[in-house]
Amino acid sequence: MLVRRLAAAGLLAATAVPALPVPAMAHGAPMTPISRSAACGGNGTQRGAAACKAALKATDGFLGAYDNLRLANVKDDRARVPDGKLCSAGIDLYRGLDLARDDFPSTKVQSGQKLRISYRGTIPHQGSFRLYLTRAGYDPAKKLTWDDLGSPLADIKDPPLTDGAYRMRVTLPKRTGRHILYVVWETSNTPDTYYSCSDLVFPAAAAAPSTPAAPPATRKAAVARTTAPATPASSAPAQPPARAEPPATIDAEPAAAAGTGNGMVGFGHWLIGGAIVVALLAAAGAGVTRLRRRKTH
Repeated sequence: MLVRRLAAAGLLAATAVPALPVPAMAHGAPMTPISRSAACGGNGTQRGAAACKAALKATDGFLGAYDNLRLANVKDDRARVPDGKLCSAGIDLYRGLDLARDDFPSTKVQSGQKLRISYRGTIPHQGSFRLYLTRAGYDPAKKLTWDDLGSPLADIKDPPLTDGAYRMRVTLPKRTGRHILYVVWETSNTPDTYYSCSDLVFPAAAAAPSTPAAPPATRKAAVARTTAPATPASSAPAQPPARAEPPATIDAEPAAAAGTGNGMVGFGHWLIGGAIVVALLAAAGAGVTRLRRRKTH
């Protein structure tokens, strides 16, 4: 009798207590390239990263489950998810993922690469994946907006589920620096749509070649003088340089010296002529004397 009364009392108590809500089942998130939710969210793989700690602090010490970032009954992504809150999909439990930081866990990639995407499906669903990449010139110091994304790179419907993950590939366009791969998974057999941000790092832009410093103006002038042609350029054939003339010589002597010299020359001629006459006379006299001696003998 006592047992029956206790059982009845327990049944009444059980019926009087309202049923507690059962937590929704989680469904999926990108693992490669690592998404912010998969790195920093509940059960995240890199919660010790500085950006993840900051995201956790921004949500009062608690982030939602990494694979449960979803909205129900979405008709228009842009109308439902506000600018600046794309990484959290506007869900308060994930608001720390919207922080404008350049140190969230990331994946290194290359322009033109066929990026492998592994989207873990903790509960499989049919549906389509829309893949976006931030435009060239995206600034990671600002919160993500829809205008940063443009049109989807790809829209992939019902990719195969292999080893617990949806496997996809997308060719990356030319980019430099840090960017975000934004993935929207719209399921077709449930009312839910999932959102995620994966940080990608492309190689930095190549530095422009440095221009050598211009030489001083005086050096430029010296170079111009040494390299200038000997004659100005013209359409006429170049003429050989004029031959240098020897310096002019003075043929005439000064007038005074000329006059004195001429007088001395004339006087010298008279002296020489007189000496010759004297010599001839002496020779003739000597000859006459010898002749006379011969006749006397």
